[in-house]
Amino acid sequence: MTLNRRLFLGTGAAAVTALSAPTVLADGHTKPRVIVVGGGAGGATAARYIAKDSKGAVDVTLIEPSRTYFTCFFSNLYLGGIKEIDDLGHNYGTLAAKYGINVVHDWAIGVDRGAKTVSLAGGASLPYDKLILSPGIDFVEGAVEGWSLASQNAMPHAYKGGSQTELLKAQIAAMPQGGTFAMVAPPNPFRCPPGPYERISMVAHSLKAMNPTAKIIVADPKPKFSKMALFQEGWADNYDGMIDWIGPDFGGGNVSVDPAAMTITIDGEVTKVDACNVIPAMKAGRIAELAGVTDGNWAPVNAADMSTKADADVYVLGDASQQGDMPKSGFSANSQAKVCANAVRGALTGSKVFPAKFSNTCWSLIDTNDGVKVGATYEATSEKIAKVDGFISSTGEADDVRKATYEESEGWYTGITADMFG
Repeated sequence: MTLNRRLFLGTGAAAVTALSAPTVLADGHTKPRVIVVGGGAGGATAARYIAKDSKGAVDVTLIEPSRTYFTCFFSNLYLGGIKEIDDLGHNYGTLAAKYGINVVHDWAIGVDRGAKTVSLAGGASLPYDKLILSPGIDFVEGAVEGWSLASQNAMPHAYKGGSQTELLKAQIAAMPQGGTFAMVAPPNPFRCPPGPYERISMVAHSLKAMNPTAKIIVADPKPKFSKMALFQEGWADNYDGMIDWIGPDFGGGNVSVDPAAMTITIDGEVTKVDACNVIPAMKAGRIAELAGVTDGNWAPVNAADMSTKADADVYVLGDASQQGDMPKSGFSANSQAKVCANAVRGALTGSKVFPAKFSNTCWSLIDTNDGVKVGATYEATSEKIAKVDGFISSTGEADDVRKATYEESEGWYTGITADMFG
């Protein structure tokens, strides 16, 4: 499947629809209010589409603490020296100026679903008629023995874009010649299933140029991972002898770390490391839990519109949702946001609501111009978002095919960030 702009921008819409009845608003308010928490691939897209398509009929407020949003997707290419950090940074000026979205740079710290309000760290309490949560991920406390958020400067997770990614790159660059880089890979489910393995590829790409005798250890609790054959082929072809992947059969699931001593222990064997990327088990961003719409880890949603099972007026997008077959990815969040925005606008204004359709593609870069991809299309069923069909790159592909796949990923990045931020 080759992605083009028309196909990408049409994701989430299909033909023929029925009118939905507008929601009854709180007394004294003539214009419905939507609050979106989280300004990433899900939240920014949802806010923009509701504001754009309602043409001022809906008040949209986007709550996001960061003034500059750094994408987690493509951050591995920064680690590999393919991208600069500024290439990944985006701001919210166009959403405010062109689309009339009220962009609030603050932390959402509470949701009162009875009163239909969102509390902010700065002290404000904002009312809503519909609430969309797209908070991304947080980490499960104690998931990796010896590691906590207090350890993230010594052993970065770098699984949220920005300063953590910069820190990890600096630590890789500071490794001594012949040093050791370690990764603790996460258990399923987690953000971007191919992400840790693209990261290993990009770290190896960087080390091959500046520290060719360095070693990479990957401790993985999973017996298999996304695009496994493609990555292992690429590692053998490009980084032979550098990468040691240790699965659960050899202790990859029995791991602890000591950030103070900079050691990793795998199945009882202690190894001194020079840089260590710990990617713990994940759960929905904290505000979803505070809103009372999670099962303890993720937020179960209805596939037709991404509304939560706990509250029909609260929606959860992207990584934080438990929706069925879609992977947790930026593409998925963007696709879900369009479906959600269409449903929310219909519920509030009576506009047409299109049947939910979803798609996803995840690209990964193994070496220069060596891109691979996996993806699928999905539909909404009464139980979940269900996979309809899929595709994946093949091992042994020609160089020109891999280059074209990488170039396609660059086009997608330009397209999705424009779709998010205007």
